[in-house]
Amino acid sequence: MRRPTSLGAKLVLTMTVVALCGTVAITVLLASIITPSFTTLQDVVIARQVERTHTMLSRYAAQAQAEARAYRDSAELSGAQHAPASLATPAKRSLSADGFAKIGADGRVVRAKWNEPAGSSLQEQWAALLGRTDFAHAVGGRRSTRFYARLGNGVAAIGVARTEVWGDADTVQSYVVIARVITATQISRALGADATIDLGSDHAGATTSRGARAIIIVPMIGADGRAVATTRFDLPGDVSRLGRRMLAFAVAGSILLLLFVLIVLRRLISQLVLRPLLRIENHMRRVRASGSLALLEEDERRDEIGSLGRNFNAMLRQLRDLREQIGVQSFDLGRAESAVAVMHNVRNALNPISTILSREIAQAPPIDRATLDRAIDELARGDVSDERRQKLATFVAAAIDTEAANRESTRNELSIGREAMGHVLEIIGQQQQAAHERPALEICDVTTIIARNATIVRYLDGASIAFGFPAGPSLVMANRLILSQVIGNLFANAAESIVARGTGSGSIVAATEQAEGRVTIEIRDDGEGITPEVAATLFHRGFSTRARKSGGLGLHWCANSVNAMQGSLRLESEGPGQGAVAVLTLLAPDSGGADAD
Repeated sequence: MRRPTSLGAKLVLTMTVVALCGTVAITVLLASIITPSFTTLQDVVIARQVERTHTMLSRYAAQAQAEARAYRDSAELSGAQHAPASLATPAKRSLSADGFAKIGADGRVVRAKWNEPAGSSLQEQWAALLGRTDFAHAVGGRRSTRFYARLGNGVAAIGVARTEVWGDADTVQSYVVIARVITATQISRALGADATIDLGSDHAGATTSRGARAIIIVPMIGADGRAVATTRFDLPGDVSRLGRRMLAFAVAGSILLLLFVLIVLRRLISQLVLRPLLRIENHMRRVRASGSLALLEEDERRDEIGSLGRNFNAMLRQLRDLREQIGVQSFDLGRAESAVAVMHNVRNALNPISTILSREIAQAPPIDRATLDRAIDELARGDVSDERRQKLATFVAAAIDTEAANRESTRNELSIGREAMGHVLEIIGQQQQAAHERPALEICDVTTIIARNATIVRYLDGASIAFGFPAGPSLVMANRLILSQVIGNLFANAAESIVARGTGSGSIVAATEQAEGRVTIEIRDDGEGITPEVAATLFHRGFSTRARKSGGLGLHWCANSVNAMQGSLRLESEGPGQGAVAVLTLLAPDSGGADAD
């Protein structure tokens, strides 16, 4: 991230944004799934708790109703509705009820009993409850009913049963009332939750208020159908709390998982992508700084990065080959330009000679030779007058003077031509001296030069050639360009010898050996070989064993070039069909031959 424009920073930033978006999406998804699910579970728990509360309260009221029916059945079977003993037996059997009463058809309390000492507050409130309740209306057309009623500071489950006893005259109706006090402790014990009875609430239906704890309110319905009290208890929100915890754990786990994935991806991207790219970039910087087209060390990867490295090395090889070709062409071009310059200088030096010769050839004689001969003949005769003789003598003297002047002019022109010819010879001599100067030597890796020039074997038509050369570097003192040309020419000759043998395949093996300050390079092939007679003329100028071959450097040039680098070149063969070996000997870097530079 210290380099915002780098690929690693962009990848980290992109993955971070994706992770944040993924975290938000996962949070929303989990919240939309987990929260409603656990809310539904909490609602189910609350509904079941409400149902259990209704069931428990109904069970208390049903017990009171059942006892009231038992009293009624006993009274009807006894048939003595007015006898005091008619209630004695049931009363003795109702010791489990908190209150008992018999109400006449006119609403008058026939008998009332409360299982507490007489004069207690509950007994008085029981009597007051019996007096204000319309049991006939509460029972209606049924034979029994149950409801709840306030009894002092508490609530009682009331069971009412209508009795019908047939006497002598008609049927007498009355009501048996049984009361059971319900306490908050009983409800709490039955529900397994802390419950309270609220006498001041008049909720007609079960209600629930949510919060950290669910508050459930269940009404107790009285004889008039309205709530006389409510059962209230708190239900711990364990399910909702569990859902929130699960949501928090799920979100935290997702964040940690995404963070772990980001760290792993960051390391993987750094290990698999960024570091190889940085290695290639550093190698490119070294190549640019040094100018040496050294190959990148390949790591045998088969993915895109490995393909990039291989293509990069292929590009470096191609650039190195092109550089070699440009060097060769520059060498040839320089040699051609040097020859052109020499010929230009020679032409400039020969121009005066050409001009002098042309002028001398085109120049007419100053005196006609026949005329001069006639004048001399006349002077030799004795019959010529003195005046005529004087004129002829003057003419001959003038002709002689003119010829002498012409001869002197020609001598001067020839001197100038001789100086121009000397200049031409000096130019040619300087060029010959420069051609025989030794080239500058430097430390070269002959193994690299051999491997680069081996491409001529790879693309050779007409034969499949296996090639072998040393694995490690081998340093020599030579001119890199000239040595590359010599080795390339030797490889070309070896490959042509293999093709000429006609087997369709062959091998070329190069080996190096250092001893006594010199490095010996052997290039061995299994081609057609040579005879001793041919071996004696191999290094003659213009000699070639290929009748149809034209061009090329030739072994004569190769031998002279190697000699100029203080080395030697020879070609050996055991005979036709036995192959040949070219032995090239050069100075080793530590042999003291660097003074040739």
